[in-house]
Amino acid sequence: MKNAEELLRTSLWGRALTEAEMARALAGTSERTFAAGAFICMKGEPVDYWMGIVSGLGKMASHWTTGKTTSLTGISTGGWFGEGSLMKNEPRRYDVMALRESRVAFMNRSTFLWLLDHSIPFNRYMIAQLNERLGQFIGMIENERMLDTDARIARCLAGLFNPVLYPGTNRLLQISQEELGYLAGVSRQRANQALKALEDAGLVRSEYGGINVLDLDGLRRFGD
Repeated sequence: MKNAEELLRTSLWGRALTEAEMARALAGTSERTFAAGAFICMKGEPVDYWMGIVSGLGKMASHWTTGKTTSLTGISTGGWFGEGSLMKNEPRRYDVMALRESRVAFMNRSTFLWLLDHSIPFNRYMIAQLNERLGQFIGMIENERMLDTDARIARCLAGLFNPVLYPGTNRLLQISQEELGYLAGVSRQRANQALKALEDAGLVRSEYGGINVLDLDGLRRFGD
């Protein structure tokens, strides 16, 4: 089973570090386990860590005092998050919840900033990460305004295969209909209907414990 050290060493940025830089990164990183439904981090709290999903699945969302929830994106194995708030030194602006039991790597602020100051490959990765995240959220806004529910769920699934943000995602996506509904902001029943439409289109196949993605490009284009 992968641990925090393996996550760091196999990450796109980790593979480019020198041994001395990797030793510094490992010394400043710890690992925590969260039960399904637990908050990995919460809106409004100080941002002291950069976080990566060692195993499991998280949902980035905003929970309002009115009781309303806005789902932003899923974070699957291999995905790192929180760099924007960490660099801006502001309170966290969203919640991240574990949708299933998840193990998470926590790199402390001083280590993160040291890598920014000393590693050109880490800086290049961070530019790519921020650019991909910006494109992701612009696409989400466009999808929400222009696509029907089936197409939004197709794009939600496809988004979990972003090679920069989520390099560890397998074509047999271990996600339940309920978890997919949480990510897309719809009910489990509506997620099930959308999956049937995607299956009929030959894009996915529902299997025990997950969804087999047969045509990733088709998911990205569905609804165009």
